[in-house]
Amino acid sequence: MVHQKSILAVPKGRILKELMPLLQACGIRPEADFSDENSRKLRFSTNHDTLDIIRVRAFDVATFVAYGGAHMGVVGTDVLEEFGYEDLYAPLDLNIGRCRLSAAAPAEEARREKSARQSHIRVATKYPALTARHFARQGIQAECIRLNGAMEIAPALGLAPWIVDLVSSGETLKANQLVEVETLLEVTSKLIVNRTALKTNAPALNAWIQEFQKA
Repeated sequence: MVHQKSILAVPKGRILKELMPLLQACGIRPEADFSDENSRKLRFSTNHDTLDIIRVRAFDVATFVAYGGAHMGVVGTDVLEEFGYEDLYAPLDLNIGRCRLSAAAPAEEARREKSARQSHIRVATKYPALTARHFARQGIQAECIRLNGAMEIAPALGLAPWIVDLVSSGETLKANQLVEVETLLEVTSKLIVNRTALKTNAPALNAWIQEFQKA
């Protein structure tokens, strides 16, 4: 009997470092190339014949799983809220990758906003949909300029007086003379599963969900 191979999508960077002990606790050991930072590979075998891992950008994890390119993934609530994919089921909070998604601005801009609420602001962010929804609930139209990084420099260069970005310690904001004004979302990483795959390959995927729960 041939078992269908499941694919787990994991994000590069900080979350992956926190995820590795969980993978080990689940009995998942990727091939040696997975730990080689110079490796150009994107897909890796594991010690399980029925499980491969792909390593992609955090934003792409949700897309791969939503469209069936991967069957499971690990992704932050920030990405889930930004895309709102209906084909994703998030059965488990993994309690890793904790940070917050916050709005920040230079101190003078933040004071001006507090004293007289503006009806329109310009924001540099990687999260245009989430940001626009958040400010719309306050009656503010947010003009979002999409950046994939270096958000903190945008106010100083006159690109946008506001930014919305992930914050953990807040040191990067301070270094760029920005103050945190409000939190849009508390962020943590979740195990996500493709809904269709869960129906067609329920035994295998449910078994992995249970392993992550135990871990």
